[in-house]
Amino acid sequence: MPHPRWYFDFISPFSYLQWQKLRPLLAEHAIEPVPIVFGAVLASMAHKGPAEIERKREFTYRHVLWRAQAEGVALRFPPAHPFNSLHALRLCVAASITPDAIGAIFDWIWRDGREAGSVEALAPLADALGVPLDAIGGDAAKQALRANTDAALAAGVFGVPTLAIGDALLWGNDAHDLAVAALADPGLLDRGEMGRAAALPVGVRRA
Repeated sequence: MPHPRWYFDFISPFSYLQWQKLRPLLAEHAIEPVPIVFGAVLASMAHKGPAEIERKREFTYRHVLWRAQAEGVALRFPPAHPFNSLHALRLCVAASITPDAIGAIFDWIWRDGREAGSVEALAPLADALGVPLDAIGGDAAKQALRANTDAALAAGVFGVPTLAIGDALLWGNDAHDLAVAALADPGLLDRGEMGRAAALPVGVRRA
């Protein structure tokens, strides 16, 4: 079985929350963090994100703040949300997608509530990570991010954060306990009612 992949986008506060719990597990389970463009995932399904639906946006923000408090994680929203996360994602790629770089970018946006929607806003962070500003907009970072996103689409990823274990997609911070259980027991998702539910016939489809 291929090693697990964790698909995320810095635009997602739930990705930030799961990162706090997932980072200590990376080495033990050979999990590969994969930054992707969540907007491209939504576009592939002709679907709006939670922050693009007025009442869902309100609920989502309250929920994530409550979850952060419950999990003991500092969380402060950036000046505006949603924001253009492409520059933060490319910065992550240019910094070799190391755990330290991922953590620093998440903290910049979601712990400290800083602006991340432009190269200029990220300049101090890029400097701290040793990444030249021109690398953020360079072809190498753009192509790698595009390849990551294409791989996520090919795998059927429908949201972030998602932990892919084989063909199974475990979506969301709320599913973290299930993800940990599946990492410890790879056959968990295929046994009994879980296995039957995965192959359940569709009874009716909306027109």
